Amino acid sequence: MATLRLINKYPNRRLYDTGSSCYITLEDVRRLVIAGEDFTVVDKRSGRDITRSILLQIISDQEEGSNPIFRTRVLRHIIRFYGDSMQGAMSSYLELSLDFFNEQQQQFRGRLKSMLDVSNPITALRELTPLQRPIWKNVRREVLANLRQRRDAADERNRTDDDA
Repeated sequence: MATLRLINKYPNRRLYDTGSSCYITLEDVRRLVIAGEDFTVVDKRSGRDITRSILLQIISDQEEGSNPIFRTRVLRHIIRFYGDSMQGAMSSYLELSLDFFNEQQQQFRGRLKSMLDVSNPITALRELTPLQRPIWKNVRREVLANLRQRRDAADERNRTDDDA
C-alpha cells in the first residue's frame, strides 16, 4: 500500500517534500497530481491541512493560460452555489461528473487504441460516439433527478419553517 506523501509549507512560502527530502515548486506539485500521487500539504506553522488551498492556487495559475477550463460563465454559476441549500449537492454532482468523465475518457482511449490498430480512425470515432452519448445522458438524467429531489425537500423544509 502506497503511503501518503507529506509536503510541508513553510512561512517563507516554500514547499518541502518530505518524501524526496527537497524543496519543490507548485509546478512540481502539479506534476504529482498528474502522476496520480496522493499527498497532503500541511502548513508547518499551524499544522493545518492546506492541500485544497495549494490545489486551488495551481488551478488559478493554469486558468491564466489561453485555454481555461473554467470560463467566466461557469465560475459565476459555481459562485452562486456557495451558501445555497444545493451547495453540497453541487459538489457531489461535479465530483461524480468528473469521475464519470475520467472513466469514459479511459474507456474511449482504450477503444480508440484498439480500433486504430485495425481500422480507419474516422470509422473508429463514428463507432465510439453513439456508444458514449446514451451513457452520459442517463447519468446526467439520474443526477439531475437527485438534485431536484434534494431541492424539493429543502423547499418543503423552508415552507414548514416559514409556517411555524
